[in-house]
Amino acid sequence: MDKKIIDGASCNVIAGTHKGKSGIVRDLNTSKTGHLTITVVQENGVRFKTLAKNVVVI
Repeated sequence: MDKKIIDGASCNVIAGTHKGKSGIVRDLNTSKTGHLTITVVQENGVRFKTLAKNVVVI
């Protein structure tokens, strides 16, 4: 991973339910199981949560 996942970074989702979507990273959180989860806000304002391992920062 060359670029860090930080709040405000642009990203593309490359795996999981939301594969193919892109947006801005918001609200990083570590779950009880230790996985990093993020909220992605798309251009149209729609938000969704996904695992950080499913996104790549652009």
